[in-house]
Amino acid sequence: MEFQKLPPVKEQIMKCVRCGKCRSVCPVFEQIRNETAAPRGHVFMVGMLRDGIVEPKQEVYEKLGNCLLCETCSVNCPSGIDIHELNAAARSYIYDKNPSAGKELIFDTMWTRPGFLRTTTMLMGGVQKLGLQTLARNMGLTKILPGDMPKAEKIMTSVPTRSARKQIPKFNRAKGEKKYTVGYFLGCATDLLNPEIAKATVNILTHFGCDVIIPKDMKCCGMPHIANGKMDTARNLMAHNVKIFNSYNLDYIISDCASCSSALAHKNVEFLLGGLKIEDEAFKFSDKVMDLTTFLVEVLDIKLPDKNVTKKTRVTYHDPCHLANAQGIKDAPRELLRRIPEVELVEMPGANTCCGGSGTYSLTHYDLSMKILDKKMDRAMSTGAAKLATCCPSCTMQLKYGTVRSHWDCEVVHPVVLANRSLQQSLVKK
Repeated sequence: MEFQKLPPVKEQIMKCVRCGKCRSVCPVFEQIRNETAAPRGHVFMVGMLRDGIVEPKQEVYEKLGNCLLCETCSVNCPSGIDIHELNAAARSYIYDKNPSAGKELIFDTMWTRPGFLRTTTMLMGGVQKLGLQTLARNMGLTKILPGDMPKAEKIMTSVPTRSARKQIPKFNRAKGEKKYTVGYFLGCATDLLNPEIAKATVNILTHFGCDVIIPKDMKCCGMPHIANGKMDTARNLMAHNVKIFNSYNLDYIISDCASCSSALAHKNVEFLLGGLKIEDEAFKFSDKVMDLTTFLVEVLDIKLPDKNVTKKTRVTYHDPCHLANAQGIKDAPRELLRRIPEVELVEMPGANTCCGGSGTYSLTHYDLSMKILDKKMDRAMSTGAAKLATCCPSCTMQLKYGTVRSHWDCEVVHPVVLANRSLQQSLVKK
């Protein structure tokens, strides 16, 4: 498709009134302080691309690539411009003119094949267990990795040797009276890096009356592909997942990952598949998608056993951008935490500011990502909390690394894991 005809370009680009509001909220501009890093500057750049003033070269892609796609600018734009969509469309357009063999391998060959991705990640876990990663680092072998990867590989400090899919069956029956049948969109990061979140999710859902189906053939949500200029691949993944999940008779489709639920939500589905033949089926799919904490609080209205806890654990909460900005969900995760008897929720300053993780961003823009992360960690540490909760695997990985950088003895955990721990303790006491 020609860049000029992409919906976000033709409908939104003329809305910008150059007010500069986006600059005041952008975490990247705060660090770089250059108009080429500001959302407003990116709108200008997209306009020049559209008009042929700027050629679609790699240097332009790199400037647009500084954006986290955190959507802070979009939700604060007085003119209602979806700046992140403009940026993503421009990246895709430029990438099509400047393809990369490395990206083709990662995002088309590996990340579209769940089995291949799972095997690769499990091998990484094995390498860590054997101490080969530390050996390679000490010998300087990791320096041959591309871009910021020589520094960023330290972020992935612990890769489980067994994925969630290896531990959880496809069909999980409700305990007691069945209320709903839900499809569980088990995202790549939860599956491969955080299987304890997946197990907690299934345990909580089944305990409170849900049959849980994890479709065997589901694939990545496509969010990493959108961020890296692979829009066509993201469309293909979306179309595949729509077909797979619509083949089941589901009441809801639940995701514990902020990025996944954002990618599968109606707005992003319209961005990717709007106007195509699959549109009606895609909206049928997306209209069932719901964030896990929202489902637990607003639909199931779960109540955990009260234990008359005298000493509670201080927990602070970080808002993932793809949950708070992209979906407007802030209350549900906090309400779930409040319903856990052992938890005392303590708000951090600037809870709804980016941690700098943003999927693959910390791997491709390490130094910039760390500046944003360090500011987030200062705010989190000021609460004196013992645990830091969040609802995004990318944020989890970033924040875990932040605790190491800050020498802070704090567990980074998904709210559903804390809820499940509380539930299991109650069941054991019975």
